Amino acid sequence: MDNLILAIESSCDETSAAVLKNGREVRSCVISSQIDIHKKFGGVVPEVASRNHILNISSVVSEAMEEAGATYDDLSAVAVTYGPGLIGALLVGVSYAKGIAAAKGLPLVAVNHIHGHIAANYITHPNLEPPFVCLVASGGHSHILYVKDYMEFEILGRTRDDAAGEAFDKIARVIGLGYPGGPKIEALAKEGRDDAMKFPRVEFSDAPYDFSFSGVKTSVINFLHTKEQKGEEVNKADIAASFQRAVTDVLVSHTIRACLDRCVDKVVVAGGVSANGALREAFERAASENNLELYYPQPVYCTDNAAMIGCAGYYKFLKGEFADSGLNAVANLKL
Repeated sequence: MDNLILAIESSCDETSAAVLKNGREVRSCVISSQIDIHKKFGGVVPEVASRNHILNISSVVSEAMEEAGATYDDLSAVAVTYGPGLIGALLVGVSYAKGIAAAKGLPLVAVNHIHGHIAANYITHPNLEPPFVCLVASGGHSHILYVKDYMEFEILGRTRDDAAGEAFDKIARVIGLGYPGGPKIEALAKEGRDDAMKFPRVEFSDAPYDFSFSGVKTSVINFLHTKEQKGEEVNKADIAASFQRAVTDVLVSHTIRACLDRCVDKVVVAGGVSANGALREAFERAASENNLELYYPQPVYCTDNAAMIGCAGYYKFLKGEFADSGLNAVANLKL
């Protein structure tokens, strides 16, 4: 029997709705981005994001249903991101999904946003199955996970301070590139040398898979301040390339180490940072050197989208893990 799931994602600054058939077939995926709105602020303003979710969500859901050629009577369930994320933004999606589920008598599936990022790879790679090691790297998250099964995860490592994407945004702002930082750093880095400066790579002897990106961020800022005080010119392309290399080296080495230690032959990369070309190239080299299969999503499924939430929700749906009308948003939800 085919199952059709409507999914809703509103954890940050994208309002998205999607309809999926049997978890991996995307019938529609509509994303309304607020990047242009938040650019002038240099980052996402939570209150502004929440207001725009309210304005957009009804039309986004309607467009997704129409594009899928589906009616609410065709649906098997409604899936929604309930955390982690911005509390006001999450509440818009959760409230809307609860309303649909209650009005149509549909099961409500509450999805962890990080689980969604992992599941994005199932859409791009229909034959991908656990177990595997997965790096989730985005503006708010940097985790290495051992994915034992579709609904069974073990966190092997995580950032102790900034997320990788957050560090990209901050450095982009410091060198005058603006928001969003990741794509701008990547574009500028192509014009520079990634060995021009030696920025730090942090390792923890007691937690070999953990990350810390505050050190490399501070190192770049101090380098720039020193140059400014001396009145010396700086090559921003070299800075961007060297910073990107420092972050990439750590993400790749820690993830590959975890994969080898767990004796799995599949390494998966997910989250907004997984769209970075330099990161993908580094992972491709490392995977080839260690005889590992490498997976990452199509670019559209790297950043926040409802299709990945629908895919993750499908596996919860199969297990009968439903939420009730008391479901609330949880800003700091853990996996």
